[in-house]
Amino acid sequence: MLPSIRPVYLFSLPSSLRPILAARLYATHTGLGTTNTSSQPKRKAVTTFNDDGRVPWRDLSGREKVARTTQQTFNLGTVLLGTVLTGGVIYLLYTEVFAPESKINQFNRAADQVKKDPRCIEVLGNGKKIRAYGEPTSSKWARAGPIASNITKDRRGVEHLVMHFNVEGPLNQGVVNLHMIKPPSESEFVYKYLFLDVKGHQRIYLENADATNGPGKNKSRFLGITWR
Repeated sequence: MLPSIRPVYLFSLPSSLRPILAARLYATHTGLGTTNTSSQPKRKAVTTFNDDGRVPWRDLSGREKVARTTQQTFNLGTVLLGTVLTGGVIYLLYTEVFAPESKINQFNRAADQVKKDPRCIEVLGNGKKIRAYGEPTSSKWARAGPIASNITKDRRGVEHLVMHFNVEGPLNQGVVNLHMIKPPSESEFVYKYLFLDVKGHQRIYLENADATNGPGKNKSRFLGITWR
């Protein structure tokens, strides 16, 4: 059997070795079962501009929590603003283009009436070759400018749609003017007048609500238009 190892007592050592041995024993004792935290990488401080949400909320300092809250508030505001703008664009497209009472639809219906009216065909030429367009333009990239139109409301609450556009056929070209009104009690526009002016020819009224026995009397209405 191996001889037993007798413990070495600190006080039995020479006085010159006692401090060195005591320091070594203390370092060994305190280092057992512990991890060196200084070797772990130090995370970057979270700010409003670099926060990616990876650091848990509980690990954030007070300043970092304020930065994250500010960033999330800004992001939410951006989303809400985008939603409002998108809704505004959709509403504008519907009211200006797709709605039955939109200016584009009123223009198309008025142009169709001109193309189908025998008196207009006689002056302009073949109805299938009549072209309706907006304001003339000198740009070589655009054949015509926007359609001149305006919607106002008088003190009685009556809406007024005033519009004019150009038409051109194989024989002549002219200008179409229309005025439509929508009283507060109505949901659709009705014609006050719709006429065609061609240079050298008498004005042609397709609709004239002010005339006693004009062509605008005793006609059916559908989608805000007085039809023949």
